[in-house]
Amino acid sequence: MQFSSSKTDKPETAHFYQDLEFSDKSVVITPMLDSGFGKEIRIAFKEGQVMKEHKTKFPITVMALRGNIEFSVGEDIFILEAGALISLEGGVMHALKATEESVIRLSLHKSDTADRVKGVLEL
Repeated sequence: MQFSSSKTDKPETAHFYQDLEFSDKSVVITPMLDSGFGKEIRIAFKEGQVMKEHKTKFPITVMALRGNIEFSVGEDIFILEAGALISLEGGVMHALKATEESVIRLSLHKSDTADRVKGVLEL
């Protein structure tokens, strides 16, 4: 899939299941769309994979597209099954763990970056 951020009159399109890849080494983070108002990221987890506790400066929305994710915020654990959404304000520590092979959609603020999300894997 080609990631495009060029600004034209043509709409950008993406498909979250096209060219979907999983890795035994870590979650796979793929930028899908970059618009003037936000960014859409696909994160593919194999069962048991984790994104360690982290935070962002900006608000986020996370949607489970497939599978099952334990989304931890402090002592609270929210179970995200396919179709479930959760949103967080900036500055809130959170972590994700896949209890089965899973795909999530991460919606970022326009000032946030996919590189910052990839950096979470290096924590």
